[in-house]
Amino acid sequence: MVLPGYYTFEPITHCSMCGDPTTGHRVLGRRLNKKQGRSPGREKGVCVTIVRCRACGLIYSDPQAVPMSIDDHYGVPPESYWDPAFFVVPEDYFAREVAVSRELLGQGTKRALDIGAGLGYAMVALDKAGYETHGLEPSAPFRDRAISRMNIDPERLRHGTVELTDYPENSFDLINICVVLEHLRDPGAALVRAMHWLRPGGVIHVEVPSSDWLIARLTNLYYRLRLTDYAGNLSPMHAPYHLHEFTVGSFRAHGLKNGYTVVRDAHYVCPTYLPKFLDVIARPLMAWTRTGMEVAVWLRKNG
Repeated sequence: MVLPGYYTFEPITHCSMCGDPTTGHRVLGRRLNKKQGRSPGREKGVCVTIVRCRACGLIYSDPQAVPMSIDDHYGVPPESYWDPAFFVVPEDYFAREVAVSRELLGQGTKRALDIGAGLGYAMVALDKAGYETHGLEPSAPFRDRAISRMNIDPERLRHGTVELTDYPENSFDLINICVVLEHLRDPGAALVRAMHWLRPGGVIHVEVPSSDWLIARLTNLYYRLRLTDYAGNLSPMHAPYHLHEFTVGSFRAHGLKNGYTVVRDAHYVCPTYLPKFLDVIARPLMAWTRTGMEVAVWLRKNG
């Protein structure tokens, strides 16, 4: 675990997505730099405040814990995350997303960029679907394994971050940004940068944690009933290092100012982490109320 001394703590003045001043935003509670468990008040550690934007629903930490280097969080061998069997791409991986992309973009040769390519799963799936696929990966070990174990073309997989890498304007028809924006200091700025690389009429597919996840809400209720001021949202200073949670409204508000439109959205239940007898109730409830763990949006660039 990264020690607190390796961070700087930056105050947040405006919502990264809608631009609303943070002075009136709702404080949800405090978050430890470790897993909190049932009794976080008994744990020792460093806390940051977790806040929700009243205008668009974005959840973020304030101050924002910024590591000295991105490698402090992600510069580790992929084998420490995954079993070696995970170096094989499942046949149906990314099939739903490919189908939607073709529905929105049509057939024919299209250029795609996968931001946060990891081991290259989505790049492999998009290649099979007929896309000319490129990737961007901030972790050098992950990029190395994608090339050596997944046979990704090194000329098409750059090592770098979305904030510091550049592509020519209007380069891609499709950009995929899955499990990325929640890790970034300023997701709104990163999305603007990616939109610059997208051709007019092109689409960006995003998957991020939902601000409205039912389990986080129940966790926060439990903490309040225990008379503590902690929150279960985010994990700014411990794995998986989530800095933000989003609503569809976060993207709609951001799109109004940055030249894109939300053309499709979905909520995915994902694991509930509840006992089985509660899981069978919670899963259909989350599907019905759109309060699953993840939210997906398809963003079309105007023009």
